Amino acid sequence: MAYNHFILCCGGTACESNKGREICEALIKEARAQNVTNEVQIVQTGCFGFCERGPIVKVLPEESFYVDVNPEDAKEIIAEQIVKGREVKRLLYQEDAAKKEKTAVEDIQFYQKQFRVVLRNCGVIDPENIDEYIARDGYSGLEKVLAEWTPEQVIEEVKISGLRGRGGAGFPTWLKWDLARKASGDVKYVICNADEGDPGAYMDRSTIEGDPHSVIEGMITAGKAIGANQGFVYIRAEYPLAIERLKIALKQAQDYGLLGKDILGSGFDFDIEIRLGAGAFVCGEETALIKSVEGNRGMPVPKPPFPANKGLWQKPTIINNVETLANIPVITAKGGAWLARLGTEKSKGTKVFALTGKIKNSGLVEVPMGTTLREIIFEIGGGIKDGKKFKGVQTGGPSGGILTEKVLDTPIDYESLTANGSMMGSGGMIVMDEDDCVVDVARFYMDFCVDESCGKCSPCRIGTSQILAILDKIAAGNGIEEDLKKLETIGKAMAKASLCALGQTAPNPVLSTIKNFREEYIAHIKERKCAAGKCKKLVRFMIDPAKCIGCGACAKKCPAGCIAAEDASKYPEKKRPPYKIDLEKCVKCGECLKTCKFGSVQKA
Repeated sequence: MAYNHFILCCGGTACESNKGREICEALIKEARAQNVTNEVQIVQTGCFGFCERGPIVKVLPEESFYVDVNPEDAKEIIAEQIVKGREVKRLLYQEDAAKKEKTAVEDIQFYQKQFRVVLRNCGVIDPENIDEYIARDGYSGLEKVLAEWTPEQVIEEVKISGLRGRGGAGFPTWLKWDLARKASGDVKYVICNADEGDPGAYMDRSTIEGDPHSVIEGMITAGKAIGANQGFVYIRAEYPLAIERLKIALKQAQDYGLLGKDILGSGFDFDIEIRLGAGAFVCGEETALIKSVEGNRGMPVPKPPFPANKGLWQKPTIINNVETLANIPVITAKGGAWLARLGTEKSKGTKVFALTGKIKNSGLVEVPMGTTLREIIFEIGGGIKDGKKFKGVQTGGPSGGILTEKVLDTPIDYESLTANGSMMGSGGMIVMDEDDCVVDVARFYMDFCVDESCGKCSPCRIGTSQILAILDKIAAGNGIEEDLKKLETIGKAMAKASLCALGQTAPNPVLSTIKNFREEYIAHIKERKCAAGKCKKLVRFMIDPAKCIGCGACAKKCPAGCIAAEDASKYPEKKRPPYKIDLEKCVKCGECLKTCKFGSVQKA
């Protein structure tokens, strides 16, 4: 059926949790009620990326981009745009500065410097419809691989592309595949790592939710390249929507003859199974992941031998993350040289980041390698919220460092981030402002690593606990300058001696903040002061009686009931007596500071 309009409803987890499915259902219901079902097709897609303004609805062919949509808006969208041909102006996205509606996606600053390769189909197709994936060149690369290319040719194209592992280490994808291809053995395996354990990261989850067939096609291609007939997707159980859509896609691929025996009549067999993880961060390390897939406790083992030689059940195995595999169908369909034209000399292609934190426009961002941090944060991300000052940005999750304004113009690639004390990681990017305390941030990540350490090796097991204890001491106002030296010594020892990358990189947030924000640590130690007010044992809130007008707003907001009016007889010159905080009862939540409009509440 030929439709005059198409309505795309964001179906990523963020929008789903904000009535995204209800919006789609309401639009379908209204289309029926207004008798226009022959005029419009309504589709729930994957993530549009602009999570800050979701739920998002896009109408084609007008390219109308509606943000902050509610189910109640469905009636107006159908009545105005589909029936009368007029956009719903109040729902169109507006840039803060211009206050002018932005109709087309390409006009929106958030998208202007992005280039979608991995996310090419997210927000465009129905992820539960294989025909829509095929209509956008899906499985065309696989057809070429099975009918025309040898395994060596597949690996050569991946080599030409310059694709490096997007899971964090940046190891050349072609080399990993080639090692597994040359390894002896009749049984080999392909594993997709969809576990994604970094706090604030959701790139891989969103890719599977919006375009599961790209990952399936990448895995089949990898299987052909190395001589494997079985694949596993290792995905955390906390991703129910991604799992559901992946299961649907696997069934569709099986029905279309793209999985199973004799794929496309080529004589090549390949099957994929799903293995659910329990959310252990250490299972991002490939040997620990393999143990978990085997049904054992996820704990790393020493290397060599590497998984390419002895991996799952002691058979040659390659492990690639979701983003790496989603690049493969583009490489096989368009050629490795097409991807290699993007990026820098040593870091080719694009990278997907989950841009979160104190940023105006949070969401999924895909940019060519070489894009600067400044471009991502201040152009795509729109800068810092509420007019606050930029303080730092952490890349690489718990394994990454915190970078300052001095390196904002550094092009993002594997080598540049590492040289500045951070890392690419899987793609988490958390922005911090002047209200963040680096000691508190370092404590958060180290506390995370203490919980997630498998405990197998003593450098990680003991080192993370010792670093956390020292950070707690500094945050409580009991630190001494010698503690900074201890943190650096322990951190460097962990980096050298830990068994896996969790322990080797866990000290990075601490070491980078000591290097870049040493004066803040010194203030905690010498002045016993936390300027950001995050270390509660170092913060006191006081009310200046000269500025207080006695409105009582702070007392009404106080959850601890520790704010009360002073004796009026002490302030005969005032109409209403000022208020005072009982410091013994104060829980230091800061609600009084946020509530006061007259500047009378202050941090002491």
